[in-house]
Order: sequence, then C-alpha cells, then structure tokens
Amino acid sequence: MQEFLLLFSKRSASLRPVLNDSPRQVAGDRTASPVTALPNVNSANAATCCIAAAATGGVILRPFRLPEAVWAVAGAALLVALGLLPARDALRGAARGTDVYLFLAGMMLLAELARQQGLFDWLAAHAAGHARGSATRLFTLIYLVGTVVTVFLSNDATAVVLTPAVAAVARAAQADQPLPFLLICAFIANAASFVLPISNPANLVIYGSHMPPLLQWLPRYALPSLLAIASTYAVLRLTQRSALRQPIAARIDAPDLRIGGKVAACGIVVTAIVLLTASFLGRPLGLPTCVAGAATMLCVLLATRSEPWPVLRGISWGVLPLVAGLFVLVQALENTGLIGALATQLQDHARRSASTTAWSAGTLLAVACNLMNNLPAGLIVGTAVQSAHVPQEVTGAVLIGVDLGPNLSVTGSLATILWLTALRRDGHVVSAWAYLKLGLLVMPAALLLALAGLLLPGIIPIARF
Repeated sequence: MQEFLLLFSKRSASLRPVLNDSPRQVAGDRTASPVTALPNVNSANAATCCIAAAATGGVILRPFRLPEAVWAVAGAALLVALGLLPARDALRGAARGTDVYLFLAGMMLLAELARQQGLFDWLAAHAAGHARGSATRLFTLIYLVGTVVTVFLSNDATAVVLTPAVAAVARAAQADQPLPFLLICAFIANAASFVLPISNPANLVIYGSHMPPLLQWLPRYALPSLLAIASTYAVLRLTQRSALRQPIAARIDAPDLRIGGKVAACGIVVTAIVLLTASFLGRPLGLPTCVAGAATMLCVLLATRSEPWPVLRGISWGVLPLVAGLFVLVQALENTGLIGALATQLQDHARRSASTTAWSAGTLLAVACNLMNNLPAGLIVGTAVQSAHVPQEVTGAVLIGVDLGPNLSVTGSLATILWLTALRRDGHVVSAWAYLKLGLLVMPAALLLALAGLLLPGIIPIARF
C-alpha cells in the first residue's frame, strides 16, 4: 500500500500543471479564449476533484448516518494523506475560515442560551396569544418573529432553535395542522438571511475580508431583502390558505420569562448593537460575536447560579470541523486551478455585461446550491469572486443566489437539513418531494424579485468590488 501511495504521489507530481497565470492576468488578455483559461486535466487534479465531490456528497447525504463533519474532515485528510494537498496549504485553507468559526461559535452560544432560558418559547407563546384564535394571524406573527430571529441571530438559530418553540406553540394552540407554522422556520431562515451581514454565515464566506460596511450593505440589500421576505410570505400564505382556515385556541398561557431569559435577551440586544457597530466601522464580525456570546453566557450563569456544561453540551460543535473541512476542500480545488479558471470566466463575462452576468450567476448559483449545498457552493464561488474583483452588482447577485437558492429543496443549506432533524424529533415528517413542490413556487419568485431589486437602474451603482 505504501509503495502504491508513493508511486501515485510521484505520478501526480509529474503531471501537475504549471498555472502561473493569475485570473487577472488571463482576463486582461482580451485575445485569450475561455478554453485557454481552463486548468490542465491530469490525474492529480481529477483525483482532487473526485475526493472533494465525494466529501461534499457525504455532507449532503450522510451515508451510514455519520455526522456531516466526518465526511468533510475525512475528505480533507485524504487529500493530505495522498499528497494531493500539502499540509501547509491545508492549514492555510483552514485558517481562512477563522472569522467564520468565531462567528458561528458566538451565535451558537447565544442561541443555545436563549433556548435553555425559554426566550424563544416566550416569544412564540406571546405571538400565539396575540393571534386571538386566528390561524392566519398566528401565521403572520410567527413569520415576523422568525424574521427578527434570522436577522439578528442568523438563519441557523431560526431553523434549529425556533422550530421546537413553534411546534410547542402549535400544540398549545390545538392546531390540527401545525405544518404551515413549521414551514415558516425553514423558509424565512433563508429569505431574511441577507438583511444584515450577520444574518447568514454564508455572507461572511462570500465577502471574506472585504465585507462592506453597514452603511454600504443596507442600501444595497434593503430592497432585495424586503422583496424576498414579502414574496416568500405571500406564496407561503397562498399555498397554505386551506390549512390556515383551521380553528385554534383563542387563549394560550404564555410561560413567564425567567431571570436567565431576560439576561439572555439583553445579551442578544447588546450583541446586535456591537455587531452593527463593527459592521458600520468595517471590522470583522467573528471575534466580536464570539466575545459577546461568551460574555452573555457568563452573565446568564452568574444570574442563574448554574454550571456552563449544559449549555456547552447543547451546542452542535460539529459545525466547526464541518466548515473547516470545507475550507480545506476549497483550498485543494483552488490549487488545481479550477477556482482560478472560474474567476477568469466570471471576470471575462462581467467585463462584457455586468448586468447579464449578475442575473446568470445569481440564478445558476441558486440552483447549484441544491445540488451541492450552499456552504461549499458559497465557499467556491466566494473565493472566485474575491479573486476576480467583479463589479459589486455581480457579487450581490452571487450572495442572493447562495442565500435564497436553498429554499428550493431540503438539501440546499445546512439550516434546512437541521430544520428537518428538529421536525423529526418532534414527530413531524416533511418529505423531500413535498418540500420541492413548495420550493418550486416559493424560491423562484423570491429570487427573481430580489435580483430585480438589486439590479434595477439607480438602485446600485456600477463599482468595482
């Protein structure tokens, strides 16, 4: 076996292409054809792409019911073991995600604290109380709560933490058909995920270290976000109108918000202010999020005189090695020249027509996210976008495609996969086909309206990323 690996490594090294032309240099040559920008295909590159594709498939399909992180980390480790990716490059690739890891850690701390202290149950129950026996009004109120949670705590918090609270409220409201309320948690988690930079970890992936300050982000994405949220609400309400005629209990007893829940709520508000300030100043969001999450946990533990272990055990820490493994896989693909070729093509098409490229990229990515999940898709295209220095309208369309595309199918995003898991724990089942039929109505309408809001003349200036 060792002789085979040694022979394979030598063979791979001898066939590795020389790709010294950067995307910018190739794109700068107007006589270069799209074919010349493609990397040479050899056994090393082919093996790298196959391993990356297999690892991504494992993340989506979870063979043998193994956690998603196992497949991402195993793929990254295999690339290093076979000599297809130098260890230093693997470490460099993993280090590129530091800001994302810190952001996720802080948000997971805040979400778990809020869940354990009953904050989400309290919010959902009060929404139900204001419904006054109307299922349609309850639907609207839960949609508003889901929007707020997504905007300030990220889409994962809505899908994972708000879902059980909504299920509990639906039971308390004696709803015979709770599915319309539960569907909100999946769809609004993606529809409202680009209101702010902190609303979706994928936003950090797309922009990397070039995250726009808040005063640039809001004018750019306010209208597309509003259109996506409104469209998603309208289509969901229309498709669920029959179920929303059901009677529900007019009076629901809301639980008292304990001291820990009040402290957690204050911590979330302070965190939102800190992150908005950091975004306003153009600072990275990862470290402030992590510090704010840790400080909030400390305050809650002191107020409730409790131990930290239940909170730490309740967090899905496997998300961090999953994301790290995906960063390493993307680094390997970048070494093959594949991402450089993609950047060259993106830059070339954007030079010809930025608007057409934006429409095409946003639409194609929205579909691609459902074939390979939006996190690896966002990592690949985000790296290409940062290398290509495309106009900001193209970058914006890419982000909208990555954020909204997952509303098409259950495999589109990690948040949707986690939402399905939360449903099963509560005894509810939504088939992939049932979700796809609804997604075919919800996602395209929201995507087209959001892209139109981004690309309308005068909404966003043509400027370099």
